[in-house]
Amino acid sequence: MPSADLIKAQVRLALDEDIGSGDRTADLISEGALSRVEVVCRERALLCGTVWFDEVFRQLAPGVDILWLAADGDWVDTGRAVCELHGDTRALLSGERTSLNYLQTLSGTATLAHCYADIVAGTGVRILDTRKTLPGLRVQQKYAVLCGGCDNHRIGLYDAILLKENHIRAAGSVSIAVRAALASASDIEVKVEVESLAQLSEAINAGARRILLDNFSLEQLREAAVFAGGKARLEASGGVNMDTIRAIAETGVDDISVGALTKDVTAIDFSMLFID
Repeated sequence: MPSADLIKAQVRLALDEDIGSGDRTADLISEGALSRVEVVCRERALLCGTVWFDEVFRQLAPGVDILWLAADGDWVDTGRAVCELHGDTRALLSGERTSLNYLQTLSGTATLAHCYADIVAGTGVRILDTRKTLPGLRVQQKYAVLCGGCDNHRIGLYDAILLKENHIRAAGSVSIAVRAALASASDIEVKVEVESLAQLSEAINAGARRILLDNFSLEQLREAAVFAGGKARLEASGGVNMDTIRAIAETGVDDISVGALTKDVTAIDFSMLFID
């Protein structure tokens, strides 16, 4: 879970984007009016994003009471109310869109992650997200991936080294790039992307212990797993979808990275309804 300070800052930016200098429509409502509302999920989904939802109303009107009827990581069925709110009517109206944006996007991410995790259940393979996240929602989506039962890759460029094709070309070779990275990064993970079994051998000989196999065929993945023989943790990437991921998981790799977890998300349909 991200820190409270980070969540506050993220929500502040989201509210500034939506409300700006003021909510001209909500201001038509009598000052001091109170209302009770509920949030209903319109399709079966894995709930996620409640702390960002709460923070929206904490910043708009600390007196708004929120009663959650489900928690992050819970499955909610079609038509189910997930929470009830009571408080300042203007604040409820002004915060409706921003709060629901968090719920629908993060619940969509968590639900999709769960689908992928379920497909590879029993194989022992980890499903990893990538940096292909929606701008401004990196940390939030990676939290949702965890709620869905998958795992996080590096958060950004600062917390791990991943040597990709262009880095290797700029350095001169796989071995040169790997040795330079290992020499400079004793405190963070180093991973290298390879495109052939020859490069895999070069990476292992250079000391790489985390290796990404880019767009390998199933047969190549099986060969790579045998060749590595536990000397390095292998991650498959490229051409991964719900139809292919189980077969990839059964080749002997340790991890599979899936950009679709965070970039191909379909928002879950939530509605906020005034009940009195």
